[in-house]
Amino acid sequence: MKREEIKEMTVNELKLKLQDDLEELQNLRFQKALHQLENPMRIHHIRKEIAQVKTVIREFELGIRQLEEMS
Repeated sequence: MKREEIKEMTVNELKLKLQDDLEELQNLRFQKALHQLENPMRIHHIRKEIAQVKTVIREFELGIRQLEEMS
């Protein structure tokens, strides 16, 4: 997912995305332990995406980022 797409999401959507990404990361780690992981770089990309989502959620909490009104 691109950074611009993450920035356009609402807080609830971000929290759902975070939960999904954490579950995917756990599954990838299990696959790695069992030597069934096809793309090892996927772990890196998921961890990066989790960090980006957490950053945007924190910006909402601090008031740095506001929900933009849709017309």
